Amino acid sequence: MLHRAILPSPLGDLTLVADDFALVAILWPDDRPGRVPLGASADTPDHRVLAAAAAQLADYFAGSRTAFDLPLAPRGTAFQRDVWRALDEIPYGETRTYADIARTIGRPTATRAVGAANGRNPISIVTPCHRVIGRSGALTGFAGGLAAKQHLLALEQR
Repeated sequence: MLHRAILPSPLGDLTLVADDFALVAILWPDDRPGRVPLGASADTPDHRVLAAAAAQLADYFAGSRTAFDLPLAPRGTAFQRDVWRALDEIPYGETRTYADIARTIGRPTATRAVGAANGRNPISIVTPCHRVIGRSGALTGFAGGLAAKQHLLALEQR
């Protein structure tokens, strides 16, 4: 059984999901159904992982946190997990392109597959997929919407 809690944020209500030991997902208010496949969950706002995630995200949105210290258990393929680990290496306030990530994971021709894996990142914000931009520098797709992506990047530029 998974646990969930709702976190009000400047970007709308985020749904935090954890198993017994780690954060599994952060879902957006208008998240596409099935983007992050999960099983049944129950409201457990006092769950220790969810409470820690909520506190750290609140600090991040307040501008007082630049890194997260949470147990994470993203569910995905080996390739997706490689991409998500590469996202974790992007420093706060910096961006990378999809091609940069493809090179980082040793798959320089897999730019489109990196984009698809980025779009399925189940732990948005904490695993910073918002820091990935198009080759031209343009903001590209984001599960939370481009306005949310712009908000997160602007927050990190302060």
